[in-house]
Amino acid sequence: MLVNRVISRSINRNIVRNYTAPLRDMKFLINEVYDFPSHYQNLKTTGGENATPDLVDAILDEGAKFASTVLAPIAVAGDQHGCKYVDKNTVTTPPGFKEAYDLYCQGGWQGLSYPEKYDGQNLPSSMSIFLSDMVATANSSWGMYPGLSKGAINTIYAHGSEALKEKYLKRLISGEWTGTMCLTEPHCGSDLGLVNTKATDNGDGTYKINGTKIFISCGEHDMTDNIIHCVLARLPGAPAGTKGISLFAVPKRHVADDGTVGELNGVNIGRIENKMGCHGSSTCEINFEDAEGVLIGTENKGMNHMFTFINTSRLGTAIQGMAAAELSLQHCLPYAKERVSMRALSGTKNPDKPADYIINHPGVRKLLMYQKAIAEGARSMIYECALLADKMIEATENGDTKGAEACDDRLGFLTPILKGFLTESGILAAQAGIQTWGGHGFIKENFQEQVLRDVRIAALWEGTTQIQGLDLLGRKILLNKLKPINDHCAEQRKKLWNIITSSDGDTRSRALGLYWKVIKWQLNTYRLAKGALNDRESVGVAAVDYLMYSGYITLACHYVYMEAAANKALSSGKMEQEPAFYKSKIMMSEYVYNELLPHTLHHEKCMFTPTKSIMQMDNNDFSFDYT
Repeated sequence: MLVNRVISRSINRNIVRNYTAPLRDMKFLINEVYDFPSHYQNLKTTGGENATPDLVDAILDEGAKFASTVLAPIAVAGDQHGCKYVDKNTVTTPPGFKEAYDLYCQGGWQGLSYPEKYDGQNLPSSMSIFLSDMVATANSSWGMYPGLSKGAINTIYAHGSEALKEKYLKRLISGEWTGTMCLTEPHCGSDLGLVNTKATDNGDGTYKINGTKIFISCGEHDMTDNIIHCVLARLPGAPAGTKGISLFAVPKRHVADDGTVGELNGVNIGRIENKMGCHGSSTCEINFEDAEGVLIGTENKGMNHMFTFINTSRLGTAIQGMAAAELSLQHCLPYAKERVSMRALSGTKNPDKPADYIINHPGVRKLLMYQKAIAEGARSMIYECALLADKMIEATENGDTKGAEACDDRLGFLTPILKGFLTESGILAAQAGIQTWGGHGFIKENFQEQVLRDVRIAALWEGTTQIQGLDLLGRKILLNKLKPINDHCAEQRKKLWNIITSSDGDTRSRALGLYWKVIKWQLNTYRLAKGALNDRESVGVAAVDYLMYSGYITLACHYVYMEAAANKALSSGKMEQEPAFYKSKIMMSEYVYNELLPHTLHHEKCMFTPTKSIMQMDNNDFSFDYT
């Protein structure tokens, strides 16, 4: 079988990495916390009627099988072998990557949530998020190739002309071609107003693109014959800054009007980067040399259009943070149950052993529980956004502009929290995994250090954590005159109040504590807004701490919502899982409330660090030994 060939080609010294899809946890969220079956019944236009419970279960089961038997076994080879630069038009991927991609395309996975008009399977977009949960955990580097293609598909579908859609979408959706986003240049990263890549009108509906882009993930590879690059460039006479940037679709190879693929198109690879992690994903410098491109959308609206791609990637990056925590826990838990060291402080736990299993020690338990808390809490946060995305797409397709904008606003508020908080937390979870293994975690053959190396980039690309904090506090909240935080906190208070009035005991106490925490979140935002009126630098000082503060409150709220669902299942007797599963959810909510929510106290204090304390030192005084 092809699956066996994929695995056998990829294994270096028979080293493979195991992965088990957390289907119990996923189905708990899908069925009992968010009630996706009822939600799908309301998606009349975008394939909700196709997403029957039986079909959803079948897709989850098959996706789990693909992730665990095809993707996970080639993850180590992807790291060890990496991508290889051959020449300016040729980069090879690690052994097994292309075969796995062929299987992925044969299974129709790329088209899972796209319209039948373009040969998709017409299922809700949330279904592709559930799949990405498993793919990213099993093999995050491989998952970037189809993941970036989804961003290109979404961007062309949302902003491209009908002719462009007809020309490109079917082949992107089938997986025959892949896509990338080309933003960064050698002299500019997050500040895209400095983009210098030039676009010149050829007078026939095409444009000549010239310039250099760097850090282009999956910019060249051997898995498909053609790659569609979404490129930011500037037309002659365009306004300065981001208001003068346009977006272009630039194929690796020319594509004729009838779809015939022709000669190379002046898209040349200068180099691939030697990176800390994600070795299975090619990160390229691309030189566009008289490359032919087609305008996507409207001239000088490129940044607006590209945010469709960027937001797709930011949610994908949040998934990578969750995936790191999940994978780290899956590596650590068996080890903690088998490794013996010292006796437990409360007395011997394993008398038949020379020492007790390390899972019995509170310090190790804290490390494991942190990883579990981030993995399962992040999954809940992401699935909530998946549900909102379904609603937004449904409203858009139905011409309900007001409804689509409302969902888009909610997603716009939540996305920087997910992207910033979950990637930072995923990094901490991977570090906790290394700590669980002790010295063995530092050894490559135990795989744990690869989790940290691979996820470290997640807090950098698609906007650093600092950028996410500024986006949340400055762009989303302050520029919109506090409406997003007011709306969000009102919604959280409503949800928490429902739990307060319908629960008792510890669940009610935690919901009540969070109710007041949400009020304080809103009041602290007002206080920051007031300070920013006379001190704009204070927004930059507060941004990251405000984002992390928001993240911890959001995480704790999600655990109380899961706790309420678990209590409902236990009290009703209508349990999809065994009682121990639901009781563990309640225990984890208690842990998050008592152990992680207090982190807000630190971030709350640091949000209000005086600007003077940060900005008063002269640039030349940071060192008196070197410049």
